[in-house]
Amino acid sequence: MSRLNANHIFTSESVSEGHPDKVCDLISDAIVDACLAKDANSRVACETLVTTDFVMTAGEITCQGFESLDTEAIARKVVRDIGYDRKDYLFCADTFEYQTRLHGQSPDIAQGVNEGTGIDTDQGAGDQGMMFGYASNATPELMPAPIVYSHRLLSRLAEARKEGKIDYLRPDSKAQVSVMHKDGRPDHITSVVISQQTDDISTDQIKQDLIAFIKDVLEPTGMLRATTDYYINPTGKFVIGGPHGDAGVTGRKIIVDTYGGVGCHGGGAFSGKDPSKVDRSAAYYSRYAAKNIVAAGLAERCEIQVAYAIGVSKPLSINVQTLGTGVRDDAEIQAILESDEIFDFRPAALIRELGLCTPNGWSYHQSAAYGHFGDERFPWERTDKIEALHKAANL
Repeated sequence: MSRLNANHIFTSESVSEGHPDKVCDLISDAIVDACLAKDANSRVACETLVTTDFVMTAGEITCQGFESLDTEAIARKVVRDIGYDRKDYLFCADTFEYQTRLHGQSPDIAQGVNEGTGIDTDQGAGDQGMMFGYASNATPELMPAPIVYSHRLLSRLAEARKEGKIDYLRPDSKAQVSVMHKDGRPDHITSVVISQQTDDISTDQIKQDLIAFIKDVLEPTGMLRATTDYYINPTGKFVIGGPHGDAGVTGRKIIVDTYGGVGCHGGGAFSGKDPSKVDRSAAYYSRYAAKNIVAAGLAERCEIQVAYAIGVSKPLSINVQTLGTGVRDDAEIQAILESDEIFDFRPAALIRELGLCTPNGWSYHQSAAYGHFGDERFPWERTDKIEALHKAANL
């Protein structure tokens, strides 16, 4: 965002729970949830592949009681809940072939991740790499507007499909929203694209219904204009879709999962990983810190980068950028984060603070579709550090 002109159009995309890659994310995260329910210290790296009436899970899992876990039943339930319950979809919960190639975690990895000599904060990072967290006061969710609106459209479309309000919808869909920003702030929506899998019916009917649907969902934002363009199934008919139309793999929608292309991304996917993998947990914690900084009024926008070495608990670096919107110097805010007094970026500390090994009232499966950020159910979306930040920054 810092490289964009003050007046610009920015576009973000979302994909539905029925998109092939999201089917995989949902299955992988349902397995993460099942493992953590059995053993809070589970180590999970679960990948899923789907194609025409076929599901495979593969990866490394170490979990007490894993031998009693029915991963096939988990996969079939996820697929059924999404809505793939008809044989004519050519991907159906009752008929797909299932294979699994899951085995234990490598001891070479485990030795650097398992707790140290009785001091859990010595737990090392599960991998090297850098992660980013971002927040913006552009929306009430403290998220960029284009991705918020894209997610909102598809989650509401899924509700309409499952409730039978639009009875010809099928599970696979994509949305794309373009937002004009003026002086760096969202001003209006210039275009909306929806590609929605449907039964084989009139394209005119689909366009009429979905444009009306878009207006109903987005009108309350005040961002629609008479000049807003709508593109519904631009290529024409979209009947063949889901895993029959395109193979899916876990972890291919990392921009959809985060900020829609605003800010940076470290490259690591989230779904299918237990919280010892800092690709996931440190990205969540970085969002937590960035959101609290924005909520506290220290900046209008904030991006945090954190970097780790595998097996080492202390971050190698923490970098803060407020993109010219901070009320304190970035170095001062960075020093607050580096002090460990408000935010502790060591893996065991952040996992414990957010309860990432013992989800309570939420699940990783819930995070796998329509974005990992912006949903108040998740503990990394709390804004409970405002008072401490005010004190530290002398506000």
